[in-house]
Amino acid sequence: MSNGVVANGASADQTHTASQRYLSTRGEDSGFSFEEVVLKGLASDGGLYIPEAIPSAENWESWKDLSFTDLAFNIISLFVSPSEIPSEDLKDIINRSYATFRADEVTPLVNLQGDVHLLELFHGPTFAFKDVALQFLGNLFEYFLVRRNEGKTGRDRYHLTVVGATSGDTGSAAIYGLRGKKDVSVFMLHPKGRVSPVQEQQMTTVLDANVHNLAVTGNFDNCQDIVKALFADPEINSTHKLGAVNSINWARILAQTVYYFHAYFSLLRQQPSTFKLGDKVRFAVPSGNFGDILAGYFALRMGLPVDKLVIATNENDILDRFFKTGRYEKKPTYGTKAEGGLEQDGVKAHEDGVKETLSPAMDILVSSNFERLLWFLAYQFASSAGMDDEWNKKQAGQEVSSWLSDLKNKGGFGPVYKDVLEAARKNFESERVSDQETLDTIKALYKEVGYVLDPHTAVGVEAARRTQKRALAEEGAAKHIISLSTAHPAKFAGAVELALKEEPKFNFQENVLPPEFVGLDKKEKRVSDVANDWKAVRDVVRQQVEEEFKALGY
Repeated sequence: MSNGVVANGASADQTHTASQRYLSTRGEDSGFSFEEVVLKGLASDGGLYIPEAIPSAENWESWKDLSFTDLAFNIISLFVSPSEIPSEDLKDIINRSYATFRADEVTPLVNLQGDVHLLELFHGPTFAFKDVALQFLGNLFEYFLVRRNEGKTGRDRYHLTVVGATSGDTGSAAIYGLRGKKDVSVFMLHPKGRVSPVQEQQMTTVLDANVHNLAVTGNFDNCQDIVKALFADPEINSTHKLGAVNSINWARILAQTVYYFHAYFSLLRQQPSTFKLGDKVRFAVPSGNFGDILAGYFALRMGLPVDKLVIATNENDILDRFFKTGRYEKKPTYGTKAEGGLEQDGVKAHEDGVKETLSPAMDILVSSNFERLLWFLAYQFASSAGMDDEWNKKQAGQEVSSWLSDLKNKGGFGPVYKDVLEAARKNFESERVSDQETLDTIKALYKEVGYVLDPHTAVGVEAARRTQKRALAEEGAAKHIISLSTAHPAKFAGAVELALKEEPKFNFQENVLPPEFVGLDKKEKRVSDVANDWKAVRDVVRQQVEEEFKALGY
């Protein structure tokens, strides 16, 4: 339980609205400030942080002409008390976060075909959608640390040691968000030789003193296990303040909520004859860990007119199966049945039991952020009993804990209650897209409109096209659908070239490759090889932080 005290010493109950205080999905931690949940990342009971209430975006219609950064300020302010981050400071953090993007609109919307649109989320420093959240998170870390360290010198300063595991995009986006930040060391673990060359080069060519790349002799699952072991180790936690940057960190979800509103208003400007303020829209989202689409759920709950959120999965379809059956089950795949995808795109990074696909960033057995939606579904179900809000929240935490215990110990849970599944289906529908369908979609879009999709984005676009066909036949359904992109196609060159190799006018160097990627393989690298052993990693973390301190004269 937090002490509920914020930076100025006041009680969080006095200075924070319910949407600016945070609790854990497992029910044992509550009363946390935004700063506490950002720096902690994971709740001490193993749960994920969520706001005590989802705020209503009053007068959201008046935001229609705002810039991305002004829109971000209006949305994020609902979840962050000005007693923690004064308005001018928050505006500055947001402006600095998105000044690094190549597109003036930050996340531009383009029309693909007819009423199908694509939200381009790859205009940040590492050409991946994760930049939208991780540029913001990096600046938040820096802001909180500068404040905590005012008047402190040397080893008395609060120093954050960020530890994360990556199969590619998260690592480079986190590194670019944290490089050069004072009082932060970032250690990113990746499976040696199992990420795509571009992803590895993006990570290992960042030479800032506070950036440490660790190549682990194992797969992505081993890297994840090492990170979890470090967070659970009292010894390293007593000497180094560990921080999390992966999608369990609430600030990442919050930052991503902004581009749903921005996409809606962009569509309003682009399609004035067929789309009016207040009309509903559908969103299709390529989904692995469920963080990106969860941000859409928050936008919907805040008041954005969303008809449906379409979950687009690849052949690792635990989410699709849940929405079809109400049962959430790992169903691992082994041996030749698991083989697929392309090694050059990083497919071998993933854990045992995952089906290897052409969209490897979505190759998961379990979606870590789905727990947050489960809490809201359990809370809604508990509320029907007519008890008070405290009881409802307690029941939701207990239900989620029970479900997650079954997932850990039995490999799955459910089917959930009929009312819970129906509540989920009210806002979501799901699609499963095979590797062949992914290639077909990349090929079709290029042939039809000349647009090159990365394989993950192609999964979303195929789901969008399917749901759009259904919507045309449904009375009252939203006709416009916005599909979210995930990465620039150059990051997954193997799948793109496989899909388009027979197209006579296609040339990867000319049509796809950004100038920023040219010569990456020639740049100086800094990376340490480390054994698949969490204690060995712990020793490296200690040693390299110590070297940083000595270089700073601490």
